[in-house]
Amino acid sequence: MSRVKRGNVARKRRKKVLKLAKGFRGRLSKIFRQAKPAVLHAFNFAFRDRRAKKRNMRRLWITRITAALTSTDLNYSVFINRLKKKDVKINRKMLAELTVEHPQTFQNLVQFVK
Repeated sequence: MSRVKRGNVARKRRKKVLKLAKGFRGRLSKIFRQAKPAVLHAFNFAFRDRRAKKRNMRRLWITRITAALTSTDLNYSVFINRLKKKDVKINRKMLAELTVEHPQTFQNLVQFVK
């Protein structure tokens, strides 16, 4: 059986991991043995937090809408329910944008659903 020299393959694999670990603190960015699990953890956190970000943004939009509705006699759940009954197809992101960028337009929408 012929001998296989693995220098290129191993070096490429290690360089790839160390490149992904760039910016990590201390040995985590310099030593392959520490960098490999750190990169795997980072991938897991990134995967999890891409989904968490969507939840957090929706919470932020709902909070902004609720804050804009405090001056009216509606609460959030009633407002959303009336929007659906009136067949207004506007999502929470756009409603939150209206509250921040165009408060008068949002107030007109509140008066419409009342």
